[in-house]
Amino acid sequence: MKSHLQPFLHYLSGDKGLSPNTLESYGRDVSQFLEFAEERGAKQPEEIRRSHVMLYLGSLRGAGRATATLNRNAVSLRAFFHYLLKERLIEQDPTLDMETLKPDKKPPMVLTISEIEQLLAAPDVSTPQGMRDRAMLELLYATGIKVSELISLNVDDVHTDMKFARCTGTSGKERVVPIGTIAAESVAAYTSLMRDKLIRDHQEEQAMFLNSLGGRLTRQGFWKIIKKYAREANIEQDITPHTLRHSFAAHLLEGGADLRSVQQMLGHADISTTQIYNGIARKNMKEVYESHHPRAR
Repeated sequence: MKSHLQPFLHYLSGDKGLSPNTLESYGRDVSQFLEFAEERGAKQPEEIRRSHVMLYLGSLRGAGRATATLNRNAVSLRAFFHYLLKERLIEQDPTLDMETLKPDKKPPMVLTISEIEQLLAAPDVSTPQGMRDRAMLELLYATGIKVSELISLNVDDVHTDMKFARCTGTSGKERVVPIGTIAAESVAAYTSLMRDKLIRDHQEEQAMFLNSLGGRLTRQGFWKIIKKYAREANIEQDITPHTLRHSFAAHLLEGGADLRSVQQMLGHADISTTQIYNGIARKNMKEVYESHHPRAR
């Protein structure tokens, strides 16, 4: 049955324009389900019944998976069977009218400003890796960008002299985010003093943040980095790269920033409805940022 998986992902990539990360999740979810269904006698897509789907989701719940994970799997399976139905590979969709579970409502984890200061001070900036790590942490907290956006940055995307960065979200939409003075200085120091020491044999590498082999740092690599510094900073919370994004937004709002400007900085707003005010909005966003972010001054 897995012979249908690659055509399905190709369909999602071409017709739906989904990001590589989303495609990876869909592929993993569907692949694991097909293995589950085959173990229970379904050898062809048309042999899969609603019971297979419900048993699979039940097994995930029994394994302690979060509601969000269950719903993501349900969405992946719905998309897969919709594709099979569209291609006339099945006559009935076993996921039709299947309801999603209500998500677990947990408040986002936010660090205090004191904890942020401890975390950002943890890297040893006398080493290339330490200065790189300081620059990454400062940039994440200064901009609120996602870790996927951080590691996707190229050298030409970050303008420390003008204090802004150009990043691309998972949907492929590009946006410009302001950078505070401290973060800009940290990134400038890394690029001018230490980045060349990490390049090694990758002289043509355009990535801003490099791993120990001179290639682009991965999400998994950054995950290990932030966990390491959280331990060194004696932060008891089980933080993730997204914690800095949550903290960025919370601290701006606590400082008096308006919600609309913060949404724009995070890339959550639908900018098409405000395109006419683009120039004014960007200027105002920069002013709000410099007035309210604790490390922008």
